[in-house]
Amino acid sequence: MPKYMTIRSKSDRISFQIALKTCLITLILSLLLALLTILALSAGSDFIHPWIVIQELFGYGSGDYNFVLHTLRLPRVLMALLVGAALGVAGLILQGIIRNPLAAPDIIGVTSGASVGAIIFIVYFMGAVSIQFLPLAAIIGATIVSFIIYLLSWKKGVTPIRMVLIGIGISALAKAMVTMLLVISNVAATTKAYLWLTGSLYGANMQDVFLLLPWVLVLLPLTFVMARIVNVKELGDDIAIGLGVKVQIYRLFFLLISVMLAGSAVAFAGGIAFVGLVAPHMSRMLVGRSFAALIPVTAIIGGIIVIAADIVARTAFLPKDLPTGVFTAAIGAPFFIYLLFKTRNQ
Repeated sequence: MPKYMTIRSKSDRISFQIALKTCLITLILSLLLALLTILALSAGSDFIHPWIVIQELFGYGSGDYNFVLHTLRLPRVLMALLVGAALGVAGLILQGIIRNPLAAPDIIGVTSGASVGAIIFIVYFMGAVSIQFLPLAAIIGATIVSFIIYLLSWKKGVTPIRMVLIGIGISALAKAMVTMLLVISNVAATTKAYLWLTGSLYGANMQDVFLLLPWVLVLLPLTFVMARIVNVKELGDDIAIGLGVKVQIYRLFFLLISVMLAGSAVAFAGGIAFVGLVAPHMSRMLVGRSFAALIPVTAIIGGIIVIAADIVARTAFLPKDLPTGVFTAAIGAPFFIYLLFKTRNQ
């Protein structure tokens, strides 16, 4: 039985292979994601039978649960899926271009930069400026911090280990700035900002979903198209340069994609931590190291992690609705310690 399936255009200008194992795993994960989505729509203060949920989604229900499903739960589940996919692929890109298993948006400072931009917007501009500009503020913050990290890491080029170490330091500085902004702002802004920082999907609506959706729909396919560059870069900078890859330019390009994915996700869901660290590693355990295969698998696993964490967050301690970030951190922190232990001699 062949292990790969080859797809070619009639002119042979486009040709690529797909591993059948990757297709099977992607299909299984997609089915798991669909089942988890139905469970997320069913679970809550009032449990709705999954069959009723399916009927309501396809327009064959009685309409009794229309408000609960379409207004309260569906936007939250869709937001969890998009946020998980964006953070997962953002972490995958960073680990690919930096070649460090500990790289993730929330560890090297990208998420902290987005948090600074978003908190400044919440504290000083909320009410005076439309909330639709919140993602832009978060992305600007993430971009500025990432530019500083890249600039400080530059010494006849950027080396992966230098970027990680400087990123950790800048991340600590950005978190200190966030704390200072919270201290000097009024109580109402501080309360809203603190809830946002913890990472919460509470109050998500379809407008938020439609604002985040274009970022994911554009940046994920763009990453997929450029996947071969990352595969070459993972062989090392010297080999990549020898093969004609403009390493520094592509590193900056992929860094910007990661920043936009992480910044847009953080803008709507706050500091949901460790998804960008855990999802890529779980994907590699399933499909290997091919970057093109890892992109869809990582996106699905990221969505599964955030949806599962959100289910626990809003049902485990009823009637309280806890921040989703609490439970992603509960998963990610032990995994981070495990990675530190595993790579201690590298």
